[in-house]
Amino acid sequence: MIDIEKVRSETAGCKHVLHFNNAGASLMPTPVFDALRRVLRDENEVGGYEAERRAQDDIQAFYTEFAGLLNANPDEITYVENATRAWDMAFYGLDLGPGDRVITHQSEYASNYLAFLQQSRRLGFEIDLVPSDESGQIDVEALDRMIGPKTKLIAITHVPTQGGLVNPAAEVGKVAKKHSVLYLLDACQSVGQIQVDVREIGCDILSGTGRKFLRGPRGTGFLYVRKEILDRVDPPFVDLHSATWTEANGYELADGARRFQNWESYVAGRVGLMEAVRYARTVGMSHIEARVTEIAQGLREALSGVGGVSVHDLGQRKSGIVTFTRGGIEAKVIADSLRDQGINVSVAPVTAARLDFETRKLPAMVRASVHYFNTRDEVGRFVDAVQAIS
Repeated sequence: MIDIEKVRSETAGCKHVLHFNNAGASLMPTPVFDALRRVLRDENEVGGYEAERRAQDDIQAFYTEFAGLLNANPDEITYVENATRAWDMAFYGLDLGPGDRVITHQSEYASNYLAFLQQSRRLGFEIDLVPSDESGQIDVEALDRMIGPKTKLIAITHVPTQGGLVNPAAEVGKVAKKHSVLYLLDACQSVGQIQVDVREIGCDILSGTGRKFLRGPRGTGFLYVRKEILDRVDPPFVDLHSATWTEANGYELADGARRFQNWESYVAGRVGLMEAVRYARTVGMSHIEARVTEIAQGLREALSGVGGVSVHDLGQRKSGIVTFTRGGIEAKVIADSLRDQGINVSVAPVTAARLDFETRKLPAMVRASVHYFNTRDEVGRFVDAVQAIS
């Protein structure tokens, strides 16, 4: 259902590299690059404030395009500089205290878990780890049993950075709703490669980035906060955009999720990210998800046939992230060798998800992450290149 030739012709990088690093930063489509360049050109020619005025329609479209992508309301969406700060703006604004309990999973991303550790020391709450089921994903039944009167938050990662696992976010949402517990979902690696519907998932807060599977610019992110829980999250800092100084000793927070947004921001990036969302919606998220799933599964199967290669992806449902090791060769050596051949991948280090790596006794892994513009021929070339490394 996707015109792959057209998509690849609108992706300049396809002419130069085999790009299997979409979980790091994807290749921008031409309309996204053009949107960035248009704003930057205006900033250069007429000034930053004037360029922002010219871009007002696109800036406002940021909220409506994201609302359409996530099945949210525009006033539940805000722009944040990156996914980590978007997540931080919500988490650090929660009212947590001594004796409270926060539930997460061993697949949790390093930045999030470091925030849990920091705030638990400051505020005195406890961190609980929900176990995995036999497939490696969150054990939803165990989660249901773990929740008690002091459980204040469930915070998980939808698609962890270190593998193909897709956690059962909607099932977690049902448990959160049953117990009236706040639910924070890190969707940094899921939005853009799979369909994400905040109403269906049932999350209260969702954070993500522009540079990964959405194919937007670096230095861009977004935050969704369900309007019914806005008053339960106090922004950890405010400015003259997120709040109004109403009197000498008083202020009012902005309406909706924009109370989490700074006044000063990367305007070209905001416009570029809006264009990336518009592009993804035009291609069609159901088509994108189906193709990514197919290409990734083909890559897993092909790599499994290479001597010495072990694929380490968990879960009943898998994403476009494929992680593997090859006996006797360090992940960095493999990644460097591939890069010398014009093939882009990342290395997933132990420090990115220490609980998961240590539980499974894994070293650093090669992370290959495909997208819908990748092809079966590229999968073949990639596997041949991995096989040839000695």
